[in-house]
Amino acid sequence: ALNNVDLKIEDGEFVAIVGPSGSGKSTLMHLVGGLDTPTTGSVFVDGKDISKLKDKEMSRYRNRTIGFVFQAFNLENTQTALENVMMPLIFAGVSGRARIEKAKKALEMVGLGDKMKHKPNEMSGGQRQRVSIARALVNEPQIIFADEPTGNLDSKNGALIMKLLEDLNEKGYTIIMVTHNMEEAKKAKRLIRIKDGQVEEVNEDEI
Repeated sequence: ALNNVDLKIEDGEFVAIVGPSGSGKSTLMHLVGGLDTPTTGSVFVDGKDISKLKDKEMSRYRNRTIGFVFQAFNLENTQTALENVMMPLIFAGVSGRARIEKAKKALEMVGLGDKMKHKPNEMSGGQRQRVSIARALVNEPQIIFADEPTGNLDSKNGALIMKLLEDLNEKGYTIIMVTHNMEEAKKAKRLIRIKDGQVEEVNEDEI
C-alpha cells in the first residue's frame, strides 16, 4: 500500500493528505495512528518508534497521544453526546466526576454545551461530527487525525467543521487530515499528495 515513504510532520502543523482512492492515504494515517503496523520501516512519534510498542503501550498511545475523527462519526447511538465523549476517559481510568467535567469542557469547546443530553439521532450531521471532534479532544492529545471529516456533511456544515479544525490548529493541536476535497485541503498549511503508495509535496501553484 505504501512504498519507500519518507515523511516528517512537525509539531503544531496542519497537514492535508490527498490522493485518489487506493493510493495509500488511509494506510498512512493508520500507521501513524497505531491502527496498523508497517511490514518494514519505522514510525517515530516524539522520538519513539511506535511500530515497536507492545499492546498495552500501543493502547496507551492511541488513548492519550492521538484523537481520531472519522467520516462516519462512529458514535454510540444509544448514548448521549456527553456519554460518547466520556468513552476515552473511561479507558484512561479517569474518575467519574472528572470524566463528566472533562467531557463537558470538550463539548463546550466545539460549541455543543447545550446538546450534552442529546443522542446522535437527535442531532444534525454537523453536530454529530462536532461530538466526534470533542471525543477526539477529551484526553488532550498531541495529534488529531481527521479522516474525510466532512465527507458526510453538506457544504455549510463542512465549512463549520473545517473552521473548527483551523481554530484547533491555532491553539497548538497538530492536525493530520485525509480528504478528497481540494478546496478544504487548501485550508491546511501543508499539502501532501499520495500516488501509488508514494508521497510528494504539493505547492499552492500546482493545485
